[in-house]
Amino acid sequence: MRKPTSLERLYVDFDSFFASAEQHLQPHLRGKPVGVIPVDSEHTGLIAVSREAKALGLRRGTFVREARKQCPGLVLVTARHEVYVGLHHAIVEAIETVVPVKAVCSIDEMLCALLPAEWPQALSMGQRVKEVIARDIGPTLTCSVGLGPNDLLAKIAAEMEKPDGLVALHPDDLPGRLLALDLTEVPGIARGNAARLARAGVTDMAALWRLQPKELRRLWGSVEGERLWMGLHGYTVERPETRRRMFGHGRVLPADWRSIGGAYAAARVLLAKASARMRRAGFSARALALWLTDRHSAGWHGGEHFQPTWDDPSLLASLSRLFFHAEREEMHGSRSVHVALHDLVPLAEIEEDLFDHTPEAQFKRRMESLSVIADRFNTSHRKALLHWGPWVTIPGGYAGAKIAFNRIPDVEDF
Repeated sequence: MRKPTSLERLYVDFDSFFASAEQHLQPHLRGKPVGVIPVDSEHTGLIAVSREAKALGLRRGTFVREARKQCPGLVLVTARHEVYVGLHHAIVEAIETVVPVKAVCSIDEMLCALLPAEWPQALSMGQRVKEVIARDIGPTLTCSVGLGPNDLLAKIAAEMEKPDGLVALHPDDLPGRLLALDLTEVPGIARGNAARLARAGVTDMAALWRLQPKELRRLWGSVEGERLWMGLHGYTVERPETRRRMFGHGRVLPADWRSIGGAYAAARVLLAKASARMRRAGFSARALALWLTDRHSAGWHGGEHFQPTWDDPSLLASLSRLFFHAEREEMHGSRSVHVALHDLVPLAEIEEDLFDHTPEAQFKRRMESLSVIADRFNTSHRKALLHWGPWVTIPGGYAGAKIAFNRIPDVEDF
């Protein structure tokens, strides 16, 4: 842990990325209020809105019916995740003509580390990043750039003057503009944590700033509170390297799929996608979890544990048993389904089985080999041509390939 005296981090945060991407790719949408939806349905919500739509009061999460009433001229576009991923990679290449990208934080957020010789020119480098994106990608895809002594303050700076902002939070000026923020505008302070702070009498940034690091750790209930204090006060804190914990996918089901049979058909596809990702990353799993939820987030949960497994037939057999138990326990329908492979073991760490010569073990080895062959074949043809058992197309597409906040799908996921 150290306390920098200069602007060492540059954070790039794109403005209304999915909606701006559609305006960039479809010029006739420019200047119009645009909403991006996950599936073509009146029962879904907006996952992104353009600046024009925001100016009319629309926000992410607004349901389509309400959005149409609020903004009759709204243009709805169904998300095209593979296109956004391709655009993301082009953006990273453009940024790296100015400064290397240290970390990709999400599909539309990148962190760069400046060299000591670049610290005095941090603001001009931020402007150069904005200019090269406008030149090499296009002026419609604007970004906000934040500069700070550490990752957290650079990210906060990038949020301060959206859209198309350029802000520096110099360590000599702290707390400065931080005091004008609401607590929930600080990354890491969600509503639950803000409520916990309020119960302790901390209701604004000035009160948060006056706390000592150990006090914030106690209020947080973990070391993350102390790390937050250090970040806000300008220190750099190296986090321990995290290890992959799970591979999973989930979907909200279309109305006519909300039976146990529809949920099972969708879960098979989601599990096959998750297991293919797991194999590509070099892991096996010792557990499978299944969640079936209704519109009130209640429902059914079950799981199975087994020896390290990474072949599709074994994992699909486990899923079938879980659905058998769900049906026996009278879970007849589900609004959404989620599957997760967890308790991971790197394939390189799996020890040879003393009973590997048995017919059962040899059959399992063959299924593992066939699963890898199917992965390669499907990747080369960009389509699920080889699979075990029935395969369905879930309305809305992108089963296992949707962009999440902290995950950008691989090309193979599509």
